[in-house]
Amino acid sequence: MSASIKDVASAAGVSVGTVSNVLNRPERVSPATLERVHAVIGELGFVRNDAARQLRAGQSRSVGLVVLDSANPFFAEVARGAEERADAAGLSVLIGNSGQHGARENAYLDLFREQRVRGVLLTPSDPAAPAIAHVGIPLVLVDGESPDGRVSSVAVDDDEGGYLAARHLLERGRRRIAFVGGPLGVRQVADRLEGARRALAEVPEARLEVVEKPALTVLAGRQVGEEFAARRPEDRPDAAFCANDLLAVGLLQGAAILGAVQVPADLAIIGYDDIDFVQSTVVPLSSVRQPAREIGATAIELLLDALADPAAAPRRVRFRPELVVRASTRG
Repeated sequence: MSASIKDVASAAGVSVGTVSNVLNRPERVSPATLERVHAVIGELGFVRNDAARQLRAGQSRSVGLVVLDSANPFFAEVARGAEERADAAGLSVLIGNSGQHGARENAYLDLFREQRVRGVLLTPSDPAAPAIAHVGIPLVLVDGESPDGRVSSVAVDDDEGGYLAARHLLERGRRRIAFVGGPLGVRQVADRLEGARRALAEVPEARLEVVEKPALTVLAGRQVGEEFAARRPEDRPDAAFCANDLLAVGLLQGAAILGAVQVPADLAIIGYDDIDFVQSTVVPLSSVRQPAREIGATAIELLLDALADPAAAPRRVRFRPELVVRASTRG
């Protein structure tokens, strides 16, 4: 059984209040007493229970962050940006992965409420879910926006990102373009597809093939790449816009490495997010860049604003995406 604060006080020959001062207000304790109490803490292996202390105070020094897919490097960068800004404000970030499941998302929201977190950053599986506006603690949507504007949010214009990607492929002379994404019920995926459709509408002879996968993973992309490679050249697309970079990496593996399709001569590929890894693939991948770390930091800023003024109106911040061209679409 771990030592308690009473055990430390008894062993050091001081009051519980003195031990509390050593831990929280050391300037009030004499150097000799500080040294004696810290020595006993080391001997007994005492670890302070911050969680209990914060619960007694009614709030913690933590904020919650729930992302759609913690395995996606994009969300890792979002989390890093949030952690850096939160640390500067004296807060820590607790991270949960919903896996795009609404029930798991709600379970994390319940857990964070129980932990008395100061607020929550949420990448929502469904931004329109009625419960989002009634979480009961300060909330900021990350990489998503509430349709009614009742919740603060920070996101990227994914419709514009999809348009940039498809227009780039069209400008490279590609006319048989595949959109590889899914599930299409995910708002970000749907918006990127809508942007791509908008670009293709400007070129009447171009056509769009939509390939919906159940997950935005390397494996899903690899399966699509292998399927494209198995088609006759005249029946396969000459370009693919993937809803994220993981799909694009898998597509490159399946089509070019396993299927001997030449990228970009036979198949131009562009992804989305511009994660670090796409620069070092066998054919460096073009991508649509999102400022992931800045998104995370900005979400914390919005949360801090809400904590400082709970009556303030919700704010919506939307970043513009950036096209990054590399070898996978230059041919």
